[in-house]
Amino acid sequence: MGTRRVLLAGATGLVGAEILRGLLADPSVTSVCSLGRRKPALEHVKLTALVVDFANLPHLPDAEEVYLALGTTIKAAGSQGAFRAVDFEANLAVAKAALVCGVRRVGLVSAMGADARSSVFYSRVKGELEEALGKLPFEGLVIARPSLLVGDRERLGQTIRLGERIGFWLGNVLRPLIPSNYVPIEAAKVAATLLAAVPTARGKRICLSGEMQLAPDRS
Repeated sequence: MGTRRVLLAGATGLVGAEILRGLLADPSVTSVCSLGRRKPALEHVKLTALVVDFANLPHLPDAEEVYLALGTTIKAAGSQGAFRAVDFEANLAVAKAALVCGVRRVGLVSAMGADARSSVFYSRVKGELEEALGKLPFEGLVIARPSLLVGDRERLGQTIRLGERIGFWLGNVLRPLIPSNYVPIEAAKVAATLLAAVPTARGKRICLSGEMQLAPDRS
């Protein structure tokens, strides 16, 4: 019988949906509590889906692990401030709330180039979140830094971005010439990496795209 209780923020996103699918299929997981601005489309006996205000989170159920997959774009958010409210403030709020309910291991979906001292706003916010999580007393922190994400956005009701189409096409054409960390990566590979690493994580680990390309298929 499984004993793992898990929190997941961002289950309706590209990577978050893959993490959710993997958790629900894992017999070692007894319960998954998803936190989001809307509920995932699927239902499952293990899943409790909470619609929450990330600026005013309720007390969360006891758990051992949390996966942070909340994210947006500056264009979709409407401003840099709104982007930061999701990608930094909401993720950090979930992490702090998770500590209170017993969570000791965290998996984060970050981004390639994340750097708290970057001159690029997007990369700087991602890096600041990584640093903030690193200061919290988790036993294990696993950070995934994917390159351009590939996945079925239409299935999730998301718009397929032109830049992603072009990047995916170029990535396939030029794959032999592109360093592995820059090749477009399937969201399922990112999810598989975190699902494999987080349950036994100790200390801080950063997983780059090249490494995650080698993650086994968990389907």
